[in-house]
Amino acid sequence: MKSLFFTLTLLAGNFIFAQETPKDSTATKSKNNELQEVTIYGNNKKFLKVESDKTTVGIKENPMLSTGNAYDAVKKLPGVIASPTGGLTLNGKGVTIFIDGSPSTLSGTDLENYLSTLPANAIEKVELIYNPGASFDANASGSVINLVTSSKRLKGINASFNINYNFNKYQKPSPQILLNGKEKNLSWQTMLGYNYIDSDQKSKNGQTFTWYNPAEHLDQNKLTLYTQRNLYFRLGTNYKLSQKSNLLFNYNTNFSNDRETFSAKTLGSNVDYSNNGLTKIKGNNNELSLQFKTKLDTIGRTLDVVAYTNIMDRNPISKSNGFDAIASTPSFYNNSSDFKLLNYYTKFDFAIPFEKLKFSINTGGKFNTLEVNNLGTYNFNVLNPKLIDFDYKETNLAFYAEARKKVKKFSFTAGLRYENFNVNRTRIVENIPTKIDFKNNNLFPNVSALYEISNSVNVSASYSRKISQPNYRTLDPNGSDFDQYNSSEGNLLLNPSFFDNYEFKISAMDFVQIGTNYSVAKNHNQFILSANPNELISTQTFQQFDRFKTLSAYANFPVPLDYFFKGKDEFQKRMQNIDKMNYVYLSINYIKSLTDGYTFSFEQKPVWNYAAQAQIILPWDVKSSWTYFILPDGGTWEIYKIMKPIQQFDVSLNKDFMDKKLKVGLHAFDVFNQNEINALVSSPNLQTNFYQKQDSRTFRISLTYNFGNLKLEKENTDIQVEKVKSGGGLVK
Repeated sequence: MKSLFFTLTLLAGNFIFAQETPKDSTATKSKNNELQEVTIYGNNKKFLKVESDKTTVGIKENPMLSTGNAYDAVKKLPGVIASPTGGLTLNGKGVTIFIDGSPSTLSGTDLENYLSTLPANAIEKVELIYNPGASFDANASGSVINLVTSSKRLKGINASFNINYNFNKYQKPSPQILLNGKEKNLSWQTMLGYNYIDSDQKSKNGQTFTWYNPAEHLDQNKLTLYTQRNLYFRLGTNYKLSQKSNLLFNYNTNFSNDRETFSAKTLGSNVDYSNNGLTKIKGNNNELSLQFKTKLDTIGRTLDVVAYTNIMDRNPISKSNGFDAIASTPSFYNNSSDFKLLNYYTKFDFAIPFEKLKFSINTGGKFNTLEVNNLGTYNFNVLNPKLIDFDYKETNLAFYAEARKKVKKFSFTAGLRYENFNVNRTRIVENIPTKIDFKNNNLFPNVSALYEISNSVNVSASYSRKISQPNYRTLDPNGSDFDQYNSSEGNLLLNPSFFDNYEFKISAMDFVQIGTNYSVAKNHNQFILSANPNELISTQTFQQFDRFKTLSAYANFPVPLDYFFKGKDEFQKRMQNIDKMNYVYLSINYIKSLTDGYTFSFEQKPVWNYAAQAQIILPWDVKSSWTYFILPDGGTWEIYKIMKPIQQFDVSLNKDFMDKKLKVGLHAFDVFNQNEINALVSSPNLQTNFYQKQDSRTFRISLTYNFGNLKLEKENTDIQVEKVKSGGGLVK
């Protein structure tokens, strides 16, 4: 209650302070419905904008977010929480990652690794879409995070050289060069870079196997050293066919050569086992997209067509050796796999506005096919290998229609999406096949309503039905037998989950947001740890449960420090330039989840998450950025009970030189080295005390030098899809 009272008090304060905006501020709303530049307190520089259906956060101009990789930047966004299992949630709901409006086909650690290789400064902004409408895939079961890459081009030829040098236990540089060009109707951008990152991770598991009487207990300690070497290249072009049409082409590729070495120790009443090993992972990922955007006529009808291809190869090879000190017997474990992914994706969106009627119709469709093959070879204390062949093929055909209507201060949205899924799963273990084929046809409605209380405050409510198809990571029977006491594998038998999502929200002043979500998932697929009777083996897998319910509440708002410490007059002067402003942006999240069909040994309590991002202007025009987040202990996250607060404090100092051609940054991440996970996991026949500590305390120097023609020429890189403003769906 105290937190809620504090939140509401500050929210009310922000309402008052926002009224100080001068009447001629650029914060005045545009008469058209195109997405304007993101602002705080009316500034033209992109930073943050809150709308009824999404929040847009600028990345490129935020030094705290732009100096690392895309995955680290996403984790620091308002309402985003990284779970102990490695997944992401937004305001308590699962997340689907989109890149430039197209859904990523990667999942699990593949997606995390890809985002970790994508430099954050390649991203112009990120759109947080809380309850996606009919224009989005029904498989976007929760929220959508859309990464929008840079589209601005400078006239002529210009370049930027950037290097990040990390100081921790392992000191490695990560250089990058960015070239831009624009000549007449053609603009282009190339990016070439190399990441060389070393890190380590300590983990401890205290596992109690409750099936035994008395219970058997194992203490496991593991140290893993990671070496990530990644070469990436990006090419993007935009050709202006006419004043109304653009043709865009993007190509992304990266080559990885990673290593993992580990040493582990397992102790129990009759167990003394040590193990060490090495894993080499080589892979490459290629993405190709072609997009055509055009405005068809003077009344605003638009057409947007996208064709996208993703090809990925990954080849991990692992070798390990163990020794049982009690039995005085050695053991070995070798495995390798050949993973291939191929995806084709085509979609179109057609918009028909009726401006005089304040009404619009949007329709479109898509077709995609996804093929995955993973052939694993396993040798565990035997010379004859065990073969596991996994084949997955999915085709998806979809059509949607969405209507929007504005009546005085009310805006309404109603949409319907049809999706046809055909899925083929095949597992072959030692020449014994298991095949599962199924198809489903479903309709997915969405409705929303928005009421404008004033020019700066609105209230919205929405409902959507979604589906979550089990991804290839959760299905793949190929896993990792870490040693004779730990293993992991997918579950081929998982069925789709269906979600009913409800949201109520208040948005104000383009930067304040307070709301609540309620989601009910039927046949929910969830990560678990389990043990079979009479076995001292912990298995990581996925299992389906009857129902999963999530209630979340959130509040995001800034605190204008200049108003308190500099006075009203100085505050109004600085409102026009965010580079000169001092502020704190606060985010508070409450998440309560309940799993039906799963037995917990502890009470499921809600999770609180608090985050703050601050900008403080120091003498000599040094811009400092400060971020802090904390996930207090006691709450239940998925199947984890948080036993110790998860928290991190970062600070960044940035200074421009040579008329802003040279940018120098000093950054410190996890200054107090407090980002670690301590959790209790309750599961069938098994209780696990889980500890994980990554090498998260890092100091970094970043240098960016811009040269060439730095005069920005305005360019229409986006044909806007005109929609009546409403409380749901994407405003393009």
